[in-house]
Amino acid sequence: MKHPNHSPRRNLSHTNKTSHRRFFLKACAGAATAIVCPSVFAAKEQSMERKLSFYNTHTAEKMTATYWAEGQYIEDSLIDINNIMRDHRTGEVYPIDHQLLDLLHNLQKKVEKKDPFSIISCYRSPATNAMLNNKSNGVAKRSLHMQGKAIDIRLPGCDLNNLRKAALAMKRGGVGYYPESDFIHVDTGRTRFW
Repeated sequence: MKHPNHSPRRNLSHTNKTSHRRFFLKACAGAATAIVCPSVFAAKEQSMERKLSFYNTHTAEKMTATYWAEGQYIEDSLIDINNIMRDHRTGEVYPIDHQLLDLLHNLQKKVEKKDPFSIISCYRSPATNAMLNNKSNGVAKRSLHMQGKAIDIRLPGCDLNNLRKAALAMKRGGVGYYPESDFIHVDTGRTRFW
């Protein structure tokens, strides 16, 4: 006589085969996703363009340039950017760090503004930097401005403190805050703030 609480045995071999098959299919799907997705994401990134707009507050020059497309930097656009970011005191042009341009592009996306960045200061020749350092203790002797790795900016339509917070959140270099002069400093040096 069977015990009333005893249930009949199920066919476990069928259940185990189904379970193993599902596990195998899920594993295959996961592996396929891991293989395919990076190339899908890379293809999407390759197809995107990076564009920046600038207004130089000292020379009143304006420009908009797509500086990166199809997976590479665009030399003619970089030349134009180097020119608008030149030392406005001496006219000296210097290659601007591509990482700085990418930082600005990402910062603009982060604050969701498309207005041109107002350039307060970007490249500084050693002579200009020495002159400014003699006038103010706020100018570093070995400033990253002299290497084309720093820029002082504001972004019309974006609260300066919000711009600063967005730059800090990115953790991609130095961030200086100068509310009395209405600009922030960003650079591609080590992560720090003041």
